[in-house]
Amino acid sequence: MRVWYDACTGKQIRFGTAIARRLRQEDHEVVFTTREHPDTLALARLLGEHPLVVGKYDPASLLSRVRESANRMLQFIEIFRDSPPDMAISHQSVELGRVAFGLGIPVVVTADTPHAEAVNRLTVPLSSVLLVSEAIPSSLYRKYGARKIIRFKGVDEVAWTKNLDHAPTFDFKRPLIVVRQIETRAAYCVGKEDSTVEVANKLASLGTVVFLSRYSKPESKKITVLSSYVDSASLAGQADLVVSVGGTISREAALQGTPSIVVSDFGPIEVNKYLHSKGFPIFTVNVSQVISIAGKYLGKKFEVKDKLSRLENPVNIIAKLVRANS
Repeated sequence: MRVWYDACTGKQIRFGTAIARRLRQEDHEVVFTTREHPDTLALARLLGEHPLVVGKYDPASLLSRVRESANRMLQFIEIFRDSPPDMAISHQSVELGRVAFGLGIPVVVTADTPHAEAVNRLTVPLSSVLLVSEAIPSSLYRKYGARKIIRFKGVDEVAWTKNLDHAPTFDFKRPLIVVRQIETRAAYCVGKEDSTVEVANKLASLGTVVFLSRYSKPESKKITVLSSYVDSASLAGQADLVVSVGGTISREAALQGTPSIVVSDFGPIEVNKYLHSKGFPIFTVNVSQVISIAGKYLGKKFEVKDKLSRLENPVNIIAKLVRANS
C-alpha cells in the first residue's frame, strides 16, 4: 500500500512521524511531504525524518496564502502524475485534500479544532473518513459536511507522547516555566490580541521563563527567548509549568504530568476540557487568573502514566484503516 502523508506544521510533523513509523513497520510505503515553515524542517531533522519539501508557508496576506496553496497543489499533481498513492492522510492539509480528492484517492483526515472555520470548510467535506477525539461532538463537524466520523478515546497528542524520548536534557534554572506564543498568523487568530509576552513577563517573578516565539522574538530582559529551534514537547515534559493559548504544547505537557495553563482566548476547547476531566493537569483560565493559578501549581508534577495508558492512540485506528483498504 502506498500512503501519502502531508505535514504543514510542527504538530503535523510529529503526528506524521508516528503514523509513518507504524505504517513502515507494516510494510507500507509512505510518501511523507511537508512545506517550509518555522516548525517543520527543524523538527523533522530532530526526529530523523526526511520529508519531501513542497512549497512554503507564506501568511503575509490572503493573496500570498492562496498563491502558495495553489503552487503546492500544482507540484503535488506533477509528483503523483505517474504513480499516485493508494490513500492520503493528513491533519487537515488543504492541498493534500484537494489533490487526493481530485485524483479519486481516499482521504483520511484528523482534526481537533472545530473553531477553525476556514480549514474545516476546506478539508472536512473532502474527507472519506474524519478521525476525531470523542471529546468533540460529531455535530461540530457534521455542519462542515463530514460524511463518516470515527471518534477515539483520547487526543491526538497521545500518538507521540506515549513513547516520547526526552533527550536532550535541558539545563535551565528551576523552577522552569515555558510560555508558547499564540499562532499570530493563523486564520483563526485574526483579530486576536497576543497576551503571551505580557503574561511571560509577569511569570518571571515566579521562576525562569523560556518563551517559545513564533515569527519574531520579543525583547525583554525578564525572560529567555531561545535563538534556535528546541524540541518543545520534551521541554514541556521537563518544565515545572507550561502556559499557552491554543493547546498543543499544553496537552503535551499535561500528558507528561506537567501542570499546564491555557489562556482562554478561544473559549472552552473540547479536547482540553476532556483531558482535565480525565485527571490530567490542564487548566483553562482567563488572563487575569494566570499568576494565581501558576503559583498554585508551579512545580507540582502529577503522576499520569496509568491515565495515559488508558487513552487510545489514534495511530492504531489509522493503521487499521490502511489495512482495510489494502
